[in-house]
Amino acid sequence: MLKVHHLNQSRSQRVLWALEELKLPYEIVHYQREKTMLAPDALKKVHPLGKSPVLDDNGLIIAESGAILEYLEEYYDPTHQLQPQDKEQKLKYRFWLHYAEGSLMPLLLMKLIFGRLGKPPVPFGLRTLGNALGQGVQKAYLNKQIETHARFIEAELAHTPWFAGENLSMADVQMSFPVFALLSRGGIDNLPNLKAWKTRVEMRPAWQTAIEKGGPFTLPGE
Repeated sequence: MLKVHHLNQSRSQRVLWALEELKLPYEIVHYQREKTMLAPDALKKVHPLGKSPVLDDNGLIIAESGAILEYLEEYYDPTHQLQPQDKEQKLKYRFWLHYAEGSLMPLLLMKLIFGRLGKPPVPFGLRTLGNALGQGVQKAYLNKQIETHARFIEAELAHTPWFAGENLSMADVQMSFPVFALLSRGGIDNLPNLKAWKTRVEMRPAWQTAIEKGGPFTLPGE
């Protein structure tokens, strides 16, 4: 049976959602974040990087959520339920699969980090300086970059309900984590298409079941 090593409030929520959409049986091994918000050391016993998600397919260990989703599509989705076959849609599908972590998520992670430079665990005496530095980097660079990406995604979703076309695909599953983070901490108004997409995701029975099994999924802002 497939086994998911699942860390709360993490990218592994995507894997649970995909498994539910494919109606595959699986087992969850739960892990809780430390007070530092880092994953516990126990995950290093599963994979040397100590990150989540990790998929165990009868002893075959697969890490990285994008690689896991592609693996599930290749070996457990024979009817291509979650991958379009039209050439143009397939190109979009591949673009969003890589864009999620290659272009969008690094900016959102930087925003989270720079937004916390004036807060614990930064030493008290450095918080004023840290806050000034963090706010400066966000104002001068990050906020503009994130808005550019947000407007790009918003425009793309004006044409189709899902990222690769008229039907849900693994591209939507992969984009779920950064889009939820963008709407939570991006600080950008007037994104009706992104918000409508998020609502469509949250209304899917497979998403709701994944939340029930994996635990609450919220991505707080700064």
